[in-house]
Amino acid sequence: MHLLAALLLAVAIGGHATMSEAIQQQAGQTTPSGRSLVKATFAGGCFWCMQPPFEQLPGVVRVTAGYTGGHKANPTYEEVCSGTTGHAEAVQVLVDPTQVSYDKLLEVFWRNIDPTTTNAQFADVGTQYRTAIFYHSEEQRTLAQASKAKLAQSGKFPKPIVTEIVPASTFYPAEDYHQGYYKKSPAHYKAYRAGSGRATFLEKTWGKGR
Repeated sequence: MHLLAALLLAVAIGGHATMSEAIQQQAGQTTPSGRSLVKATFAGGCFWCMQPPFEQLPGVVRVTAGYTGGHKANPTYEEVCSGTTGHAEAVQVLVDPTQVSYDKLLEVFWRNIDPTTTNAQFADVGTQYRTAIFYHSEEQRTLAQASKAKLAQSGKFPKPIVTEIVPASTFYPAEDYHQGYYKKSPAHYKAYRAGSGRATFLEKTWGKGR
């Protein structure tokens, strides 16, 4: 991821403002029944790999790659990769709660990460690659804690579950070229996902077509 991203940085144009405006506009939308759309935020290592699983779900309106949980305002990808901003690579999922539940989002999250590694996901090491659930309400916090406890008790993983459950803070959308990267550069995406060890780990843990 790092070598390819470094090359892309040379030609990419930052899209923070445009993406932020789009998120704000959609966050104010409602479902046909009048219910507000709901946000959910997850950090699972490389955000390239965390967008596809959520985008495949019915009821998901938008999945945005970005940075959150740190102290630097409007960070760039290069700054976050340095590990000095406190931010984690994350995805913010905007959903229609009448079509997809938060419990379902949690299930998808757990099935796409290694929840037993601290400040690392597969080949990527650093606090920016930590796993975390950033809750937007007390209901989300309660559901996340219950989901984490259930996974720990299942015996699925021999090591402790170390994924953080913390309050959501300001979410900064990543540069435009990171959004939907798996569709923009499918060959590079597939090579990274396999080369990082993520694909093999998930298949071994959950089986094919999980």
